[in-house]
Amino acid sequence: MEQPQKKLVLASDNKGKLREFQAMFSPLGVDVAPQGAFGVTSAEEPFRTFLENALAKARHASAQTGLPAMADDSGICVDALGGAPGVWSARFAGEDADDAANNRLLVEKLQGAASRRAHYMCVLVAVRSPEDPEPLVAEGVWQGEVVDQPKGEGGFGYDPHFLVPELGRTAAELTAEEKNARSHRGRALAVMAKLLKDRWQW
Repeated sequence: MEQPQKKLVLASDNKGKLREFQAMFSPLGVDVAPQGAFGVTSAEEPFRTFLENALAKARHASAQTGLPAMADDSGICVDALGGAPGVWSARFAGEDADDAANNRLLVEKLQGAASRRAHYMCVLVAVRSPEDPEPLVAEGVWQGEVVDQPKGEGGFGYDPHFLVPELGRTAAELTAEEKNARSHRGRALAVMAKLLKDRWQW
């Protein structure tokens, strides 16, 4: 007998993230819906770590919807900048900054830097309820380098400037399948999918 589809609220309205989550969880029979579909507003993200921000967002979305919720907090961490932009990746150039502005500032700050090493970091958190004492936590890291000239039309965020050395292409030049197979979020999602199956019996 076919299992009923399980619904999970994604604590984000980012279309790029939503596509990646749906692609990963659809085969598991999990319907991932953005929080905006339920009228949920964005949670505050005042913390200095990816884990704390992701947990706050997941609990907020679950409290507003009464459904299990998942959130990710992710960003690019650049060695020469002491790990910045980190948790402030989406707001690097200001609260209302777009991807282009954030990328311009990153490239500007790296002028003259000896190292261009960077990595994308993703922390995923899932809760069954707002008070869930056992949130599921998955992490993923993707190593690369920052390049001055953007390349590629795919992806979002810093992808056009994030070179994957072993491929000789930026994240924005990869197909969705290539990106999901090796990206920070793809790796964290693969771990989370196993946790959902093992711990929640989904």
